[in-house]
Parts: sequence; structure tokens; C-alpha cells
Amino acid sequence: MRPYETDPQAIYAQSFATVQKEARIERFAPAMRPVITRLIHACGMVEIADRLAFSDAAAEAGSAALHAGAPVLCDCEMVGAGIIRRYLPAGNEVIVTLNDADVPDRAQRIGNTRSAAAVDKWEGRIEGAVVAIGNAPTALFRLLEHLEAGWPKPAVILGFPVGFVGAAESKAELAARPQGAEFIALRGRKGGSAMASAAVNALAVGIPEGTVQ
Repeated sequence: MRPYETDPQAIYAQSFATVQKEARIERFAPAMRPVITRLIHACGMVEIADRLAFSDAAAEAGSAALHAGAPVLCDCEMVGAGIIRRYLPAGNEVIVTLNDADVPDRAQRIGNTRSAAAVDKWEGRIEGAVVAIGNAPTALFRLLEHLEAGWPKPAVILGFPVGFVGAAESKAELAARPQGAEFIALRGRKGGSAMASAAVNALAVGIPEGTVQ
């Protein structure tokens, strides 16, 4: 068996240092560097640094919202599960409505997916919230529809739906017409729940002390 690193802190330090060097993190604004670092660490793909779209104040707005106690609205349980609760600065509530009992009937009524129907239930919690979408393009499309229709604005939209039908298109729509909301999104088909939750973790706590920023 080849020797391997066993110290958790050393593993984290080496991993983040590698990401920051290979992705040339210093070319990004300081507030975005922890987010980009954690996103790459979550998927192992340095090249995504060049595929990110984000508004200028997205990282600051998301971090401020979490520190002020804003809830995190997630499109699926996997995103919620990946958010490290001890990192949340104000004991923030993590909300997933996908499996609420009334969602299947709601989806039938609106002629859309369960993921889209679950977004309908966010109306009373959306203002100033951190939204993390890591699975369903229809959830992101539905949210943008509601914002266009006059819903209050979230603090930030983290758009990482993944897949071959609608994923790239939903993120392109977010980047082109964010409806006045701050946003971070990964262009194209790639994404996923791990990346969405990694973005939340980065907004909550940054990256471990001692890593180069």
C-alpha cells in the first residue's frame, strides 16, 4: 500500500492550496475566492472556475444574509444534507419543501414538476433568503417566473441544477435575467447538490484558516 495522508487538517490545507494554485484564485475578487475554492473542492474540476457566472455583490450579500439569520431554501434534500449546520452563523433554518405532502397535488394543478411546485411554497420565506438549487432546472425556472411576477427578492440565488434537459438553459436565464437578485451559477450541464451546498458552506464560513487567499 502506498503511503497516504491521514491528518484531516493537512488534507484540507493541501486540497485548498492545490485548488487555489491551479485555478489561479487570486484573479477573482476576494469575497468570491472562498466560494470558488469550495466549489472546485466539491467536484474536483478546476476548470469550472472559468464557467462560473456571478453578480458583483453575490458573495457579500449571501454571507451577510446568513449572518443576519436568513433561512436557506433548498430544492432537494441532498442540498440540505450537504449544508454543515455547525458552520451556519446564526443557527439558520434549512428549508426543503420538496417532500411536503401537498406538493404532488400542487404539481398536477400547475402542470409542472414536483420541484417547481415545491418552489411555490417559498413565497412567505423568500425575501432576503439564501436560495440553493442543486438538482432541478424546473425549480430555478419556476423561481425566476415568480420573481418576474413580483415576488420579493432573495439575498442570493445559488444556481447549480445539473443534467441534460433544462439545466444549462435555466442557468443561462438566471445569468441573463436575474430579476434583480444577486446570483452565482455554473454555466452548462454540470452542477449538482454537492456544489450547491458547498456554496452555502463557503458563504457561511469561508475556508479554513491558514489556507492562502
